[in-house]
Amino acid sequence: MVLLLSKRLAQAALILLGVAAITFVLLYALPADPARMIAGRSATAQTVASIRHELGLDQPLLTQFWTYLTGLLQGDLGRSYAQKTEVWTLIGARLPATLTLMAAGIFVEVVLGITFGTIAAIKRGSFIDRLVMMASFVGVSAPQFVAALLLLYVFAVTLGWFPMSGYGSFAHIVLPACTLGILGAGWYARMVRSAMIDVLNQDYVRTARAKGLSSSRIIFRHALPNAILPIIAMIGIDIGQFMGGVVVVEAVYGWPGIGQLAWQAIQQVDIPIIMGVTLTSAAAIVIGNLIADLIAPVIDPRIRTT
Repeated sequence: MVLLLSKRLAQAALILLGVAAITFVLLYALPADPARMIAGRSATAQTVASIRHELGLDQPLLTQFWTYLTGLLQGDLGRSYAQKTEVWTLIGARLPATLTLMAAGIFVEVVLGITFGTIAAIKRGSFIDRLVMMASFVGVSAPQFVAALLLLYVFAVTLGWFPMSGYGSFAHIVLPACTLGILGAGWYARMVRSAMIDVLNQDYVRTARAKGLSSSRIIFRHALPNAILPIIAMIGIDIGQFMGGVVVVEAVYGWPGIGQLAWQAIQQVDIPIIMGVTLTSAAAIVIGNLIADLIAPVIDPRIRTT
């Protein structure tokens, strides 16, 4: 276990270094000029050049990246160009909202995925099974912004059941969480269905049926606990995926998390914030995968990690 953890941590460090390097190069290649955005359209060339020098943007790319990397190794994500505030402070203020939305989204997708996956397995080959599988396919294929706008139109604009945007109450989190959860539930439903079909054909389930146990007892006491073992391991991966995928959802619903912060930073070409949010999301993905790798063999001995 210690060797596995050391190997995974080394891989995580290399991945984060690669993400930092690629993101930095892409931002450097952008045609937009952060100094011009800060100075304004009416600023003179001398003013823009002065701001570029102050921010260190007139230095070679390798020099800029080395300076950023040196600060990053010391726990410094830099200072926002537009807001004149430490990036760590800005991300720390927005992170609780994102974590709340992430937890709610995972809860929705797990509940929906397990419920409909189990129903599809029990009704295998029926119209209900085909309907659930078709819905799951649509769910995993639909873009997040399409699902978000559709839910907004139906439940906020037409029916008026939930607010259009905002933060602070249960009503505000329902639509964003459902947007994230419904799209992810399709994967869970397919996995649970496949696992349940396999488990229901096992010898111990046949033995339970032969003993006269009720169908509900067989499903909920014997089959379902074994079928959802792989699902529990997948939650660790979803932690990272949700951290990286909330940008669109938070922007649509006005949710004050790091996704909305990143969207605002992109509009302002605020490179330190974009880098900070990207690395935070990448770290979450790496940590989520690491948790999944460590937990999976414990939950299900059939799974082996190397």
